[in-house]
Amino acid sequence: MKPKVKQVVFEKSVFKPEDLPQPKLSEVAFLGRSNVGKSSLINAFLGQKKLARVSSTPGFTKAINFFRVDHRFWVVDLPGFGFAKVSPKVRAAWQKLIETYLSSPRRLKLLVLIFDIRREPDELDLLLLDYVKKIGRRFIVVLNKIDRAKKTARPNLKKKYLEKFGLKEEDVFLCSCKTKEGIAEVRQKIFEMLEE
Repeated sequence: MKPKVKQVVFEKSVFKPEDLPQPKLSEVAFLGRSNVGKSSLINAFLGQKKLARVSSTPGFTKAINFFRVDHRFWVVDLPGFGFAKVSPKVRAAWQKLIETYLSSPRRLKLLVLIFDIRREPDELDLLLLDYVKKIGRRFIVVLNKIDRAKKTARPNLKKKYLEKFGLKEEDVFLCSCKTKEGIAEVRQKIFEMLEE
């Protein structure tokens, strides 16, 4: 499978766990805090401009959105977590939706966890990593918005994530959706995982 996308079609939005589609295709899911540039990364990965809705309001994605790519796999846009200005009841519903999706017997080839490289990983981030490891999902970490960090500071910022999360070098990618730096490497990794 070559790392190239020809056609992307919006499949469906899912607001309740019972409405999740049958796992007919392989899936790549994207998950991150509400303001880490998740939608921008999905758009950059797929070579689209406005496929995943980019919003200045944290927590805009309220559903799990499925996009069918070249009739070969689904890109799954999971609701952002952390900073969304929503009620505890709504946040709990989102958490249940995400956890049901991740723990279901689906053809999830890779989970792309996105973080803002400038942020210090906190307890919520660590809980997320522990959960993903516990359920045994394959994942990579993408440190986004590197254009907003000095080049000389990037190695140390990456090192913090490697140490705090206990990750291997090859599982962490640096990128910028604005400058497109690192996007090709992320795309290559995703397509490699889809081939397995």
